[in-house]
Amino acid sequence: MITVSVSMITYNHEKYLKKSIEGVLMQQVDFPMELIISNDNSTDKTDEIINDVIENYHGNIKIRYYKHQENKGATENFIWTISQAKGKYIAICDGDDYWIDPYKLQKQVDFMEKNPDVVICGTESILRNEINKTETKSF
Repeated sequence: MITVSVSMITYNHEKYLKKSIEGVLMQQVDFPMELIISNDNSTDKTDEIINDVIENYHGNIKIRYYKHQENKGATENFIWTISQAKGKYIAICDGDDYWIDPYKLQKQVDFMEKNPDVVICGTESILRNEINKTETKSF
């Protein structure tokens, strides 16, 4: 049984996507997980980047990749991707976001398992503005 399904929607994220996928694939966990990537018919090199990462990945995380033939829009793509999840928990990492803590998912699953009355958890985040080179921490 898969413990965590990571939902990653993407549309024209070629500039950020490889780092986003690598942030998921670097996770150090003691449970089965999957990465579901849903490409909303990108017109840039998103498809090439995803296929290259998949071809060169040799780890234990199952990657499921879907490329839609027509653009669904962000909301519909998100709903569709979540509906594909098989895990007990769902983590979200969009194609223009990335994780920097290799134990992020392990910490969150440990917390959720110890606190069955909790239905959602998050982590501290940093919002980087590439235009004016600012960072804002949240949470």
